[in-house]
Amino acid sequence: MKKVNSIVKAKDSVMKTKVTDLLDIQYPIIQGGMAWVAEHHLAAAVSEAGGFGIIGAANAPAQWVREQIRLAKEKTDKPFGVNVMLMSPYADEVAQVIAEEGVKAVTTGAGNPEKYMEMWKKAGIRVIPVVASVALAKRMERCGADAVVAEGCESGGHVGETTTMALVPQVADGVQIPVIAAGGIGDGRGIAAAFMLGAQAVQMGTCFVATTECQVHQNYKDMILKAKDIDTRVTGRTTGHPVRALRNQMTREYLKKEAEGAPFEELEQLTLGGLRRAVTEGDVKNGSVMSGQIAGLIKEEMSCKDLIQKLMKETETLLKGTAVYE
Repeated sequence: MKKVNSIVKAKDSVMKTKVTDLLDIQYPIIQGGMAWVAEHHLAAAVSEAGGFGIIGAANAPAQWVREQIRLAKEKTDKPFGVNVMLMSPYADEVAQVIAEEGVKAVTTGAGNPEKYMEMWKKAGIRVIPVVASVALAKRMERCGADAVVAEGCESGGHVGETTTMALVPQVADGVQIPVIAAGGIGDGRGIAAAFMLGAQAVQMGTCFVATTECQVHQNYKDMILKAKDIDTRVTGRTTGHPVRALRNQMTREYLKKEAEGAPFEELEQLTLGGLRRAVTEGDVKNGSVMSGQIAGLIKEEMSCKDLIQKLMKETETLLKGTAVYE
């Protein structure tokens, strides 16, 4: 007899959920669409390993996104997606390119994707917005989203206020579409916990930064590998644009100026282009080394395949007795 609220079905060591069916993937692990980090090498490697890779469009022009999609298709015939930052000045053109090139799914952040929904749906693309509240999740469901990513404030980069532990079950109760948990998930324990909270899959970012296929500067990877549990800071709370990153000279200066009441323009200058500098140039002192709070769990660099296999083994071991085996 099936147990009430059982979510994960495991057979032959392959975990199947509504999200794996929706995206036609082997494992319920989605790689975060991290700006300037998630390019075609990483996305293709994650998809090849059985997860769902995502190219982060960030503030890049549409032609760059088109090239990345095509390069990923050369590396894998598995499904992958694109993350669209809706505040980007190129968002309209990027949305059109995605529809033309055809990917399995789009995740969206920093805005409302409603105006692109019809175009993407006609192209057969799954639409999965990232949400930080139940109200936004319900709105996305009403306008046709296929699933939502409920992202807690433990995540790296731009964050909301609610923790993953509190957000995921409330979103799961509030919508009928599948919920993907994100924020603060760094191993099989986190994945198993997310399933118990009502998620059908997880989205992970920081773990994938420290993989061999990730093209970020080694300085960035090394900073994550050396991080402790207390090493992230959130800047920009007073400006309404909170961002979580590993503490360094930039975060210290930013938080000092923020406490002193510095104007938004002055604070913005401290972070302008900071993520790209950290990713491409390895400037981990003055750049923005975005990372989730789980950085302290990451101790070694490994391939995407080895990481996903490790995560699935840990998760399945923990879920024995609670998962439904058929």
